[in-house]
Amino acid sequence: MKERKCHECETTMVGECTIRVEGGGYGIKIQKKGHGLFNRVAESPQVYVCPSCGYVAMYVDNAERFAD
Repeated sequence: MKERKCHECETTMVGECTIRVEGGGYGIKIQKKGHGLFNRVAESPQVYVCPSCGYVAMYVDNAERFAD
């Protein structure tokens, strides 16, 4: 797991967190429609929370897959 710094206060963020939709047992995916019918890019985000100020950040591991 990569160490991340908070954009608001520069504190080291806590990783290995998840986001759940209230009332559902599933998480979220970041998705981009590609060229063609089935050429779609989707990644589950890595979620980090700042223990000092509460800032929440999401990152995808393979961001280069979203480049055109």
